[in-house]
Amino acid sequence: MTDSKGKTHTVSQYKGKTVVLEWFNPGCPFVLKHYTSGNMQKLQEEFTGKGVVWLTINSSAPFRQGHLTPEQANAKMTEWKIKSSALLLDPDGKAGQTYGAKTTPHMFVINPDGKVIYQGAIDSTPSSKPEAIAGLTNYVKVALDESMAGKPVTTASTRPYGCSVKYKFF
Repeated sequence: MTDSKGKTHTVSQYKGKTVVLEWFNPGCPFVLKHYTSGNMQKLQEEFTGKGVVWLTINSSAPFRQGHLTPEQANAKMTEWKIKSSALLLDPDGKAGQTYGAKTTPHMFVINPDGKVIYQGAIDSTPSSKPEAIAGLTNYVKVALDESMAGKPVTTASTRPYGCSVKYKFF
């Protein structure tokens, strides 16, 4: 996929590093919950600071909710102070369909060997309200902490929640 600045990324190029894939739609209230509260940016900053590659992916097709041009994506990154490694644009939905991304956010954690060790919801509270963040279990943080400590991930899969990914019609 190509990021908002024109650089091409593949998950395989990051072999040897932990990678987070975060499906993103700026028009989705469940995504807004994490960005308006600063929760997502805090998580991105914490783990990119530990060497994790965090790829935010927008698979919204043109003329569908959340679609971003590269210019709009760069503006959104600045406006929302997004701390991911890159915002990738997947308007044809190929990457999203390859991973089976169903919702925004739908999260994947990939270990340094290239294996998906977690996929699903970002947290245990399927709500779009920012105040619901307090007291929840952040599955992505737990998976990253366990994996980076050399432990097995105790919860490898959860049911993702949020808005449907706005793939193009075929």
